[in-house]
This record gives sequence, C-alpha cells and structure tokens, in this order.
Amino acid sequence: MNRIDVMLEEFFAAEAPSDLASRLLAGLRARRVELAALADRFRIEATERGVARLRPGRGNHGASASARAHAERARQELREYLAGRRTFFTVAVDLAGVADFQARVLAEAVRIPFGEVDSYAALARRVGHPRAARAVGNALGANPVPVIVPCHRIIRGDGTWGHYAFGGEMKTRLLRLERSTPALIGCTSTRIVCRRGCAHEQRVTEANRIVFASVADAASVGYRPCRVCRPSSMTR
Repeated sequence: MNRIDVMLEEFFAAEAPSDLASRLLAGLRARRVELAALADRFRIEATERGVARLRPGRGNHGASASARAHAERARQELREYLAGRRTFFTVAVDLAGVADFQARVLAEAVRIPFGEVDSYAALARRVGHPRAARAVGNALGANPVPVIVPCHRIIRGDGTWGHYAFGGEMKTRLLRLERSTPALIGCTSTRIVCRRGCAHEQRVTEANRIVFASVADAASVGYRPCRVCRPSSMTR
C-alpha cells in the first residue's frame, strides 16, 4: 500500500464538514448517496468567458446563451467526472475577478495530474514564494470553482488533508475516485491512447478497450497519443 492509499484509509472518517459542506453532503453518510448524484447539487454560475463559480445549490446560471452553455457543459463534465468516466475538464473557466497570486496558485493546481497529490509547500515553491504555504492554502480555500480546478489534490506536507471547502469526506471521496479510475484508455483497432473522457475514447466499444498505466507503456506496444486530448500533457 503506497502513501496516498494509507492516507485515504486514515482519513476516510474525516472531520465533520463545515456548514458549506453540510449543505452539499446533507445525509450523505446515512443514505450512502452515490458520488455521481452530487453533480446536480451544485449551483454553477458562468459568464460568456466560462464558469465563474461553483458552489452548493441548484441550477445553471448565466446572463446570456453562451454563458448558460458553459454552465451546461460544466454540469455534464461534472457528471462524467463524478461517475468515473472523465479525468479532465475542457469547459472554460473565468477567473477574471481573481487576484494575480491566487490565479497563479490555481494554475499550478490544474497542472497536478488526475490521481496524484501535491503539497501546499510544493505549490508555494512553484509560484515563487517558498515560504508562503499558508497563503497558498488560503488561495486554494477561496477557489471559486472547486473540483473543476482541482484544489482537492493539494494536501499538507505531513499527509493530513488541510482545509477543503466541501469538507474532508468530499475530499476523500474525490481522491478515492481518482485512484480507482483508469486515466488512459487505448483502442485496439486504431492503436490510439486517450485520456478518459476524450470524445474519441467515449466512442470506443468495450471489446476494443485496453487500460494503460502511462503513455510510455502504451507507446511500448505501438500505441500513439491522441492528438485531441493529448495524454502526454498529463505529466508535469
């Protein structure tokens, strides 16, 4: 059992969620709500530039048709992600109101590959402020679009979760989901490997599917990376 698996076991019984998380996960333990069902418990707000806010609630909200289209796309991708059928988001995100430091922190969070974790201290170093781990944590805590911008993949250096807007149990569930979802799917007929959730991957029949641990593994048996979803970009 590796480090992340140990952490998931230790923190599955996480601390009681905050009021914000309580509204999202009300009754989750008692009724064992499927993670995928939570996609409809988010209020998604979007502008013409992309998704601007995701929080507990209901409905898609946008002042224009293009804004509502961004919100609808985000909802669909969230459903696929929470069902284990997507490992990346393509919907545009609008961070126009975010300060420069927070924007850089969120950009680094997006670079953490699906299924992996990193520390607040490591992110602080990458944004050029090695002593600012606490400020990085605050920036992630104020992430306006959690899940889509994956702040749940950042933990403390000692392996504890740290703050998460939707609560420790939600963070645990997301990390468990990512650890159990194959990130790369190859098509035996085209010899192309895609990220889970790519439009091409979604058309591959069950009989033609093969799971790969890495792009290098796929290449070693003659598969090439998809030019649409670019699985080679998963590595940092």
